[in-house]
Amino acid sequence: MKNVDLAVIEASEKMPPVHLWKPELCGDMDLVIRANGEWIHEGAPMKRASMRKMFSRILWLEDGEHYLVTPHEKVRIQVEDAPFLVTQSNIERDSNACLVTFTTNVDDVLVLGKGCDLWVEKGPEGDRPYLSMRYGMKAMLHRSVYYDLVNNGYEKEIEGKQHVCIESAGKEFSLGVFDT
Repeated sequence: MKNVDLAVIEASEKMPPVHLWKPELCGDMDLVIRANGEWIHEGAPMKRASMRKMFSRILWLEDGEHYLVTPHEKVRIQVEDAPFLVTQSNIERDSNACLVTFTTNVDDVLVLGKGCDLWVEKGPEGDRPYLSMRYGMKAMLHRSVYYDLVNNGYEKEIEGKQHVCIESAGKEFSLGVFDT
């Protein structure tokens, strides 16, 4: 296994202390994060990746609603599903362990099993895989990332049902149940 440098990943995740900021609500901002990961500001796609990344760093979830927060302002935005989309994964294996890392559409790097869990929710349009993120938020896995995990997973019986599972950082995660 190539050595994944967790210290580098952790250093790259230095975030503003949003959890310490408690400003009053200033109102709503015409910003929507669509389920496909697209950011729409005042009806037009937000094209500058640096702006999306900057806003994502001050994103906060409170009582089921999403806000952009600074020390002096708090504005509500709309999120259709998950505010983050996982666009890449990397699976590192050796004879003893497996480590799965993910990259989001705003350059967050997550290590599955290290403060990051994976689950699958059933929905009207099929299964939706998610990862846990900071401050109780979540990231949805892009279909290609999910299929890559399934392709690299293994079968395991859990409570009488056949699951596809993946292991990372010593933890096991179900990617879903086989339909029989």
